[in-house]
Amino acid sequence: MTAGGAQQGLEIVPVEGPRDLDAFVRVQHELHRGQPHFVPPLYIERRDALSATKNPYFKHAETRFWYARRGDKAVGRISAQICRLHIAKHDPQGGHFGLIESIDDADVVAALTGTAEAWLKSKGMRRVLGPFNLSINEQMGLLVAGFDTPPRLLMAHDQPYMGGLLEQAGYAKAKDVYAYDYDMVAEPPKAIARLLSRQAPPRLVIRPMRAKEYGVELARALDIFNDAWADNWGAVPYTPEEVLHLGKELKPLIEARYFWFAELDGEPVGFIIGLPDLHQAIHDLDGKLLPFGVVKLIWRLKIRGVNGGRVPLMGIKRKLQSTALGATIPLYLIAKLREAGLAQGYRHIELSWILEDNTAMRHICEALCGPPYKTYRIYGKELA
Repeated sequence: MTAGGAQQGLEIVPVEGPRDLDAFVRVQHELHRGQPHFVPPLYIERRDALSATKNPYFKHAETRFWYARRGDKAVGRISAQICRLHIAKHDPQGGHFGLIESIDDADVVAALTGTAEAWLKSKGMRRVLGPFNLSINEQMGLLVAGFDTPPRLLMAHDQPYMGGLLEQAGYAKAKDVYAYDYDMVAEPPKAIARLLSRQAPPRLVIRPMRAKEYGVELARALDIFNDAWADNWGAVPYTPEEVLHLGKELKPLIEARYFWFAELDGEPVGFIIGLPDLHQAIHDLDGKLLPFGVVKLIWRLKIRGVNGGRVPLMGIKRKLQSTALGATIPLYLIAKLREAGLAQGYRHIELSWILEDNTAMRHICEALCGPPYKTYRIYGKELA
């Protein structure tokens, strides 16, 4: 497809094979090259994440990818997705877009979004939300505030102009999600410190992950997560295949001291997982592990270490969320993570993604961290 008029010379290329997928992945690197806070993701990880044979997301979703070029220069990219779990739970005519990148050019964004929208409409979709990269359980939202610091592990970093270009293409805010920077060195607020100094109820036990039962423990945590987030905006459950895949992907990064459960009368009712900030270890590898990237990565993670991390997964079962004990359990879990992190030289850990209307979790985060330091926006549009 070649756009005409003001878009003369702009070609939207469908991804139809491994060579196209490589070009699609490289668009992000090329458009962010030289920016001080962009952390190039590893090419091998990105190719696997977008592979229908390696990412179990594709078992319950239909996807298409396109990239834009003018001559031999890449100028943008986009994906379109139809997630059957989202359709079954939320909107039978709701599709998604994601992985959007562009130069600062409204014509490019209009051509990319128009291509994705046309495909979604051909499949019966009448609304679109995004960006989701690719699932709401992977990456979600476009960075609209907080461009002055690098992204943490598994978080996006977008161009400051992208939100405005999407709005010019007819998109409007659907929901914001927040990231909080927790200064682990600072003492907790007095009210929280007093609460944590009291002895926990005998019925409540906070314990670390049992490393010898890693697979079972991760499945247990994601069962809690599916229950905890079931009523949240846009939430879809992890499938059994996704649990196995996530367990394999995260195993090199997960340690028992950063993976905690809350048990009430012997029943797991809450959990928290903290991961080291891999971005600190890969920021200068330009997405490549060869020839020396593997050595650098292992040395930085295992020997030099990193000084920060991120909490990508946390949850408290719904039956406790409106109780006083349920409001306290996250504080006990975060306190355990803080204690372990400080012992390893961590200074900061990110708590994210927090939906703007998740007031209970926002109150906890803002008591510990202050206001959010990054905002990610999910956009929506009606498809005429």
